[in-house]
Amino acid sequence: MRILVLNVNTTETMTKSIGAEAAAAASPGTEIIPLTPLFGAESVEGNYESYLAAIAVMETVKAYPEPFDAVIQAGYGEHGREGLQELLDVPVVDITEAAAATAMYLGHKYSVVTTLDRTVPLIEDRLKLAGLLDRCASVRASGMSVLGLEENPEAAVRAITEQAMLAVQEDRAEVICLGCGGMAGLKDSIADRTGAPVVDGVAAAVTVAESLVRMGLSTSKVRTYAPGRPKLFRNWPFAAGSLQH
Repeated sequence: MRILVLNVNTTETMTKSIGAEAAAAASPGTEIIPLTPLFGAESVEGNYESYLAAIAVMETVKAYPEPFDAVIQAGYGEHGREGLQELLDVPVVDITEAAAATAMYLGHKYSVVTTLDRTVPLIEDRLKLAGLLDRCASVRASGMSVLGLEENPEAAVRAITEQAMLAVQEDRAEVICLGCGGMAGLKDSIADRTGAPVVDGVAAAVTVAESLVRMGLSTSKVRTYAPGRPKLFRNWPFAAGSLQH
């Protein structure tokens, strides 16, 4: 089984971290292919960057030359999952939804701890769209930028842990979801400090994707995610075949 794991930003070191977390969660025989978008922002922390990342991720997947069995979009709260589902015949799993769905097996309510406060509405909107918001106790911001997670990992653990503890103590959350693909690898440190189960979205998404492939299931093409009708795309600079992997 081959799974493409798409970082939504263009920071290669973050792609490597996400790929390592995905590989650690994968079953024997599952090949993880971490990919960096062919264009886009070095970090995704707002709507414009998120919409740009959605296009970049879709075009990067379209340009990938080898067969694959599933795709994971490794951006928390980002746009684009629906477009990938329309484009592809294989399962598409978003880490936001995979983390929240997994958390609901582990406790009555979960909280998400993310990066900057401005990303909170994007995550809330994605959870609402997915039908997962009712069981969400809170979405809390750590105040760390996406790039800051790598630049100062000790400060990141402290900031995320502080908000995770407040989510448990004040918001009555029973499970914590790490709300950024760049938080891959921090799960154990935060779980030790909070005492609550901590769900990493990348690991959860790998498990979900593997299960769907093994069951022979993929996105319904009956209506919403049916392939688009053939048509001319004017002035689109990244037409099929123009991007190199």
